[in-house]
Amino acid sequence: MRRLAQTYGAHPLHLVSLLVSFAVAGYAAYQVLPSNPVGIAVWFVGAAVLHDLVLIPAYALVDRLLHGRRRERSDPAVPRPWANHVRVPLALSALLLAVFLPAILRLSSGYESTTTLPADGYLWRWLVITAVLFALSGLVYLARLRSRTA
Repeated sequence: MRRLAQTYGAHPLHLVSLLVSFAVAGYAAYQVLPSNPVGIAVWFVGAAVLHDLVLIPAYALVDRLLHGRRRERSDPAVPRPWANHVRVPLALSALLLAVFLPAILRLSSGYESTTTLPADGYLWRWLVITAVLFALSGLVYLARLRSRTA
């Protein structure tokens, strides 16, 4: 085990979890790819381009706003302990927005016939979930501040 960990560079469970995740992804691709290979390829390329050209600069901008500007390269930015308490709910909210954007903008057709659920209310649910995420993160931050002073 130790030799494997030294050769591989991580714990063997890491390798096992990677192999399992590749197997699950391969099975999903095997099930979905034959039905619409061109659409999946377009979606994959579009997602990669959108991520690299739009989302990464947006991540960098938000991170710059959270951490502030550095005065000099040798002087690290002033640590802001609250930054992760903004970053985590913002990332989760953005992920939910990305997943449910067609439903939020009412662009998905056939949703009700497939799921038998109404397509109304996605915007409000997303806003409520986002508010709850930020409120919980704020409460965790306040609890951490309180435990430091106590």
